Amino acid sequence: MTQSGSTSARSTKSGSSQSEQSETPDVTGIPESRSGGTPARLADDTSQGKTSISSSVVQKIAGIAAREISGVYSMGGGVSRAFGALRERIPGGSGSSNISGVQVEVGERQAAIDLDIVVEYGAAIVDLARAVRRNVIHSVERMCGLEVTEVNISVNDIHLPSEDEEEAQQNGAGSRVQ
Repeated sequence: MTQSGSTSARSTKSGSSQSEQSETPDVTGIPESRSGGTPARLADDTSQGKTSISSSVVQKIAGIAAREISGVYSMGGGVSRAFGALRERIPGGSGSSNISGVQVEVGERQAAIDLDIVVEYGAAIVDLARAVRRNVIHSVERMCGLEVTEVNISVNDIHLPSEDEEEAQQNGAGSRVQ
């Protein structure tokens, strides 16, 4: 046993392919997901059945995970936000507003995600993007079992607090009499 342990230590240092082959038998009894390999994730085909996850599910998870981060005001560009506002006013149309500003590309084992966000004024955009990226990757990998290869974030706008006051006055919410 000590010989194989010293061989493994030497193989790590030398990096030769022959020594990597000697390490392979050590993990044969371990399931693939624990040995660091990539298990079949999206289309999980077992003797008891098959599991597949729709890209719209991944899209919703990514959108919700991005909105969980403080400093993200909304999702989507100007046009998609306008259509989202219209969808919210139509009965039964609010379900698709969660995925506004989120595009995903899903393969068998991997996903790539593009996000369009509007940031609250005063937020550190670089730090916010890191937090959003980390939360989206964690949520999608945990819930779907997919490896997230990339999360591209486009900051389209900055929300100013004064915009809320102007909008409230236009809608009549700023009235002094109730």
